[in-house]
Amino acid sequence: MSISPRDLLTRMFTAAVNAAQPEHCLPRFLPKPPKKGRTIVIGAGKASAEMARVLERHWPGELTGLVVTRYGHAVPCERIQIVQAAHPVPDGAGRAAAGRMLDMGRQVTADDLVICLISGGGSALLPLPGDNMMLQDKQAISRALLKSGATISEINCVRRHLSAVKGGRLAAAFHPARVVNLLISDVPGDNPVDIASGPTVGDPTTCADALDIVRRYAIELPKGARWLLETGEGETVKPDDPRLARVETHLIATPQMALEAAAEVARKAGVTPVILGDSIEGEARDVAKVIAAIALQAKRHGQPAGAPCVLLSGGETTVTVRGAGRGGRNVEFLLGLALALDGAPDIFAVAGDTDGVDGLEDIAGAFVTPDTLARAWALGIRPRDSLDANDGHGFFGALGDALVTGPTLTNVNDFRAVLVGLPGKG
Repeated sequence: MSISPRDLLTRMFTAAVNAAQPEHCLPRFLPKPPKKGRTIVIGAGKASAEMARVLERHWPGELTGLVVTRYGHAVPCERIQIVQAAHPVPDGAGRAAAGRMLDMGRQVTADDLVICLISGGGSALLPLPGDNMMLQDKQAISRALLKSGATISEINCVRRHLSAVKGGRLAAAFHPARVVNLLISDVPGDNPVDIASGPTVGDPTTCADALDIVRRYAIELPKGARWLLETGEGETVKPDDPRLARVETHLIATPQMALEAAAEVARKAGVTPVILGDSIEGEARDVAKVIAAIALQAKRHGQPAGAPCVLLSGGETTVTVRGAGRGGRNVEFLLGLALALDGAPDIFAVAGDTDGVDGLEDIAGAFVTPDTLARAWALGIRPRDSLDANDGHGFFGALGDALVTGPTLTNVNDFRAVLVGLPGKG
């Protein structure tokens, strides 16, 4: 086989990202323009600006709107205003954008069409606090949740009940207009209420659920946030609320679609793809041990597939940050994987966030090769110490094995590929 393991892994990652590009997945879900009334576009997320640009390109009539995306992820649009804000810890620009969207909802009629473009990252980008809360409160709670080891579903449950815009509130604000949600999923299970904390879909969870999560992870709440949860004043809009009767929701891209695209690249290269799951969760280092064991089983015993094969998976692992490192669930996974494989020959891996940002770093992820540990020791780096410090980014950066893509303008969560039985140096 002429292709190197690293090149094949890179092609699979690229295919996964391309499968979720708005240009490929959005146009076929566009609704027909209203017979009378306006078309208004709103949205939030790391992919929302690119979604807006594609919508403009394919929309046959007039439209106007406002979309908020992460700093560095904006693209030029002619009719839809693009606002940039902070992620994952929210800032004032996101708060202002969320307030403007609510104001837009006060001007609609039943003849209007609202197209809502939502993708991963939208939760932090629409940080309008609930009553008796300040933006600083939201920021502190976000930081604590991100470091706690809570799942994304748990984090978003708390966010919904401390928000003035999430948990269906944004859709309710646009009643009685027709609302069409076009969602790119970045969450395990593809539950719309967890994508950007569900600003335009009904939420079946309760304030009591959010309180249980806060207690489980010992998150300290400011007085206003605790009041919202304990009194029930932070309750969200429920799925049977009549204000949501004219809301329809479409998942236009998902992690499974990305995995299938990568699998096709592997097949064409003569490598058997094995999709382990699109919604794998858990501590990144623990998931790494399990997938390393499967890779070694494939190499030694040809199960679940004989070599050459590639183990593909998606989802969103967690990192409980205890050390002084910068976190990053994909690099934490890879460092744990390298340690578990312990230099096993002919096993290579890539893991990266499909938005190009792993944790707080503008680095998508990294590569693992059979000599990853040996090269680290030769540089005086102790891999176990790096893992204990949650310093995967520092570790792979020192080895020159970081995966840097820049903003991909989409987001279908993490992509992991472990290539077994293909000889090479990377």
